[in-house]
Amino acid sequence: MSDRLITIVRFIGLGFLEPVIRLARGEEAKKNLTEILKKIVAPIASILIFLFIWQTGSTALYNKEAAHRIEKAFNEQGQEGADAMALCIESGNVSCRPNTLPSPTQVKASFLSLLKDHKIIKADKKAFKEKTAEINKKRAEAGETLIVYTGRPSFVDQITTSLKTVFAGFLLAIFIAVPIGIALGLSETLKSSLNWLIQIFKPVSPVVWLLLVFMIVKTLNKNSDTDSSFLISFISVGLCSMWATLVNTIMGVSTVDKDILNVAKVLKLGPLQKVFKVILPSSLPLIFTGLRITLSVAWMVLIAIELLAQSPGLGSFVWEEFQNGANDSNSKIIVAMFVIGIIGFLLDRIMLTIQNFVSFNKN
Repeated sequence: MSDRLITIVRFIGLGFLEPVIRLARGEEAKKNLTEILKKIVAPIASILIFLFIWQTGSTALYNKEAAHRIEKAFNEQGQEGADAMALCIESGNVSCRPNTLPSPTQVKASFLSLLKDHKIIKADKKAFKEKTAEINKKRAEAGETLIVYTGRPSFVDQITTSLKTVFAGFLLAIFIAVPIGIALGLSETLKSSLNWLIQIFKPVSPVVWLLLVFMIVKTLNKNSDTDSSFLISFISVGLCSMWATLVNTIMGVSTVDKDILNVAKVLKLGPLQKVFKVILPSSLPLIFTGLRITLSVAWMVLIAIELLAQSPGLGSFVWEEFQNGANDSNSKIIVAMFVIGIIGFLLDRIMLTIQNFVSFNKN
């Protein structure tokens, strides 16, 4: 049973848990304790050190900003004004509290506040849906437009929108890059003819892709009343992130062992059979390496693209909080930063698990 568990944790990219499992069943206590110290205790210690440095830094910046405000009050209003400012800051009043790098405690409070807001907005949506259910039923029967909830999205809603956008863009990248990569990998003439196009468009900024997609979509969608921000966002993400998959697919297909291709000829496989039964299975490790990079790039550029396309996702959330300038805005931006990083890590783990599942890689 434990051997099966070890295989599973390795398979899903959680191999650091292996020494814990082995220690639990009494194997090589000294060796596994050393591995636990390296792979679990040391990372936890580094997290605690990071939090300590963060707390120390935020406190220093807070004190510096507080001293600046007190000095400014002294210069403008004298000692009385300086004392009043010092008392106001000490009381924690939001009107005079220094707005600088938030501490871990403030970030945690903002995270809980965002979750609380999500519950309130979710309840509002449910109440709105129940209130308009009968009216929408009649409007649907009459062929009229339904009444929809137009309130502000919650933080969780914005995360969901960003995930939908990145997955739509990722699928678009697959549908474009993999077939083209196979075609170019199979034909040296095609590859040399179109290599200039890949080398020119591969380093283009996501902002430029967004503007290009915006021009095209707005022209084609000119007479439509539907919101095109999602369409613009996911197409831009797909076009910006597909290049790693395209290059790796070309490389994987073009480096398939010639002996394997000769076997396909001996078996008289058709073109499609040759691609799906020989070339793709042989190229999967490199293709999946490209797909992992593509998904990482897609998630990374998504924030900038959503910000510019005004799509209601995490990019929009970060920009709105930056412009808002409230006392908890900085904390909420840090919350978004950690959420973006954690989701990016989880997406990479998911891709690694899928790669291990479909690949014949012996490692």
